[in-house]
Amino acid sequence: METLRCCKRIKEQEKEYVLTGQLARSGTSVGANIREARNAESKADFIHKLSISQKECDESLYWLELMTDFVRCEQESLLKLRSECSELLKIIRTIIMRTKENSNWKKR
Repeated sequence: METLRCCKRIKEQEKEYVLTGQLARSGTSVGANIREARNAESKADFIHKLSISQKECDESLYWLELMTDFVRCEQESLLKLRSECSELLKIIRTIIMRTKENSNWKKR
């Protein structure tokens, strides 16, 4: 939610729509795919949904990095979001890795 609030403030203050739109899409996709993973039909489906979430989280981090360099306002909020996004990415990666280890996951 903070990502969406930050994007809204940047749109209002700087009239920046491209980066904020990209961040809003990738940022909300992270949560949506985590939600889907909670309702996975199998461990493979769980890992797949979390893998998508991992990619979207990394993409969000990319947009946050660009915005930190490009946008003049909301620097404190952007830096906080970058930090939280990095931590979330580590958590998602760890969950995927441990799920694979615990299920003897083998790629085919």
